[in-house]
Amino acid sequence: MSGRPDFAVATDVAAPRGGVAPASRRTMNLAHFLVQAARRHPVRTALLCGDARLSWRELDARTAALAQALSERGIGKGDRVLVHSRNSFEFVETLFAVLRLGAVWVPTNFRISPDEAVYLAQAAGIKAFLCEGQSPSHAAAVAGAMPSLALLARLGPGSFGEADTSTLIEARLSGAPLACADVDYDDPCWFFFTSGTTGHPKAAVLTHGQMAFVITNHLCDLMPGTTEDDVSLVVAPLSHGAGIHFLTQVARAACSVLPEGARFDAGELWRLVERHRVTNMFTVPTIVKMLVEHPAADEFDHSSLRYVIYAGAPMYREDQKRALEKLGGVLVQYFGLGEVTGNITVLPPSQHRAVDAPDARAGTCGYERTGMQVSIQDEAGCLLPAGQTGEICVCGPAVFAGYYANPQANAKAFRNGWFRTGDLGFQDEEGYLYITGRQSDMYISGGSNIYPREVEEKVLAHPAVAEAAVLGVPDPTWGEVGVMVCVLRPGHVLEPEALLDWLAPRIARYKLPRQVFFWEELPRSGYGKITKKLVRDALHERGCLAPAGQDGC
Repeated sequence: MSGRPDFAVATDVAAPRGGVAPASRRTMNLAHFLVQAARRHPVRTALLCGDARLSWRELDARTAALAQALSERGIGKGDRVLVHSRNSFEFVETLFAVLRLGAVWVPTNFRISPDEAVYLAQAAGIKAFLCEGQSPSHAAAVAGAMPSLALLARLGPGSFGEADTSTLIEARLSGAPLACADVDYDDPCWFFFTSGTTGHPKAAVLTHGQMAFVITNHLCDLMPGTTEDDVSLVVAPLSHGAGIHFLTQVARAACSVLPEGARFDAGELWRLVERHRVTNMFTVPTIVKMLVEHPAADEFDHSSLRYVIYAGAPMYREDQKRALEKLGGVLVQYFGLGEVTGNITVLPPSQHRAVDAPDARAGTCGYERTGMQVSIQDEAGCLLPAGQTGEICVCGPAVFAGYYANPQANAKAFRNGWFRTGDLGFQDEEGYLYITGRQSDMYISGGSNIYPREVEEKVLAHPAVAEAAVLGVPDPTWGEVGVMVCVLRPGHVLEPEALLDWLAPRIARYKLPRQVFFWEELPRSGYGKITKKLVRDALHERGCLAPAGQDGC
């Protein structure tokens, strides 16, 4: 199906004045960022991985050729194209080829199972599937479930599909480049699937006009002064937040460096920072922590760094202080969800403090992004005053258009024009936002609300504790009680009772966890985040939540 997909937007369009139909809101196709970079800086490096590199001219030509190949298969404006791949040059080429057509890019987390890929394909109603050659089972599963696909092609070597994308590109490089399709502000360009921590993932519809604002806002609030002389290191999968960050680099023709290895390697990342004089990177707090605590942070020169941007979760204060001591004033925090494309708050380098002080505002995730507004609301949607905890709601041009073909989710996600994040927090008198946790993370013990993050912040000040996760579990007496899982620093030994004794004078007694477990590591999502769902699943798998009197963990 071509044309705009049938998704339910969350807000009503104002009635036209005088009975005149509203004019089309023509906007720039996001692929034009690449066209601009190729015109202004044709021979400068766009992508670099090991000894391989692509110039802006080459990247633009290759994506235009791939767009031509997709067009010949009948893929056009509004059609959804599922892409399953690790970070690679080929993966980037699919992004701009799809955008160029006015089609919709639907990237997956490459760690998902074949069955999960089938769900995403069916939920998005895809017309084509571009799959890395290393994942033949994913290709077979999707092709089997959707036999009418217009195209199944590989990224890289393999034995399935019509051809690999490089072959499709090479056969069309000599032709006239396909122009970027005309698009309107609300035309979809990217289905940004949520992580699915509660139920199935939902496709958040991102549009060309909305994303143009997001990219401008990122450059304004997160990386001011970014130019073609900057170099960005790709640390996270480009299928989600790192992909948004990558688009900002394209908008300024800044080179992006992809590590060669498939696995996270802190030593290799620091080597790349020194070798290529990297100026910015985007990642999540747990990855920043791993980078900072790796010995290579002291072995390689990272003085070129101007912005180390982290998002996905607030950074624990103790981790933040260590990062500032190691890296200096380069940390940038932003708070946002896929549905708001990261554009809710920002805490720039000037607002990060390595030493606790009254003006340090420890625990804040910053102030409202340019053009965005935050509202702290109670369960009825009423505005709460400064200092009171409620649901964090947001409005502004960065808010997505709605969930694809999911009116029930849209009705739940929006209220009175505000997008409901599902996160809990409060603002101080100056508008700085503090996140206390997810609504789903909060638990009630003996009638009292307990926010796990508050307990986690306290326990991470213990010199032996490297990581911690607290969550509520059912209890016949109190309704719910807290369970804490910790990872100790190398060389440290600690008993649960000793940790609770240390914690007792630092927090109200009713907030103390009832059980403490020590593990070698905490489970992480495909994007490096520690989620309560994964921890809860692991507790069940290990038998840690067995009834009292039975062995656990």
